[in-house]
Amino acid sequence: MTDRDDGRAQRSDRPVLTTARLSIRELHASDAAFMLALLNDPGWIENIGDRGVRTEADAARYIEERIAPSYAARGYGFYLVETADEPIGICGFVSRDGLPAPDLGFAYLAAHVGRGYGREAGEAMLRHGRDVLRLDEIIAFIRPGNAASAALLRRLGFVAAGPIHVPGYTGGSLLFRHASPARADRLVGGQPHSPA
Repeated sequence: MTDRDDGRAQRSDRPVLTTARLSIRELHASDAAFMLALLNDPGWIENIGDRGVRTEADAARYIEERIAPSYAARGYGFYLVETADEPIGICGFVSRDGLPAPDLGFAYLAAHVGRGYGREAGEAMLRHGRDVLRLDEIIAFIRPGNAASAALLRRLGFVAAGPIHVPGYTGGSLLFRHASPARADRLVGGQPHSPA
């Protein structure tokens, strides 16, 4: 969700989605300090992998080169998840080479895990995928042994579909398919943001 004038994308802090406790918006280079912390969080390193991002400048580049281009190219991507007080994680859809459909991805700082934020943001994102993006199929994948993410995916209505090789990820992954993305009306959280 960028505003355009003179041909350049302009920063937009307007939420893509809001829930009872969360605001979900595009990531920007100015979110580099948060992204640096997330990319070096032990949970990220263990379950997603080391991206070699060690400075705020690296993190700003990571956002500008790996995350932000998807907003214009696909109409979706990873979004910043914030409480009223602070950023806590990311959640969104990514299209990856070698996968049959956009995948739901998420990561949260360890201090915010176990508070229901992942489910709240995930439900809102799935509703957005159905109602706004009109995605016919939604998948997810995790590293084997990531029990917390597997449990969250099951609570969100995903079912395990077996092992899969995802280009760029070593050690194999487990594929999950959303049981019924076209019928995500059972989801209770999140509405598309509409400006006042």
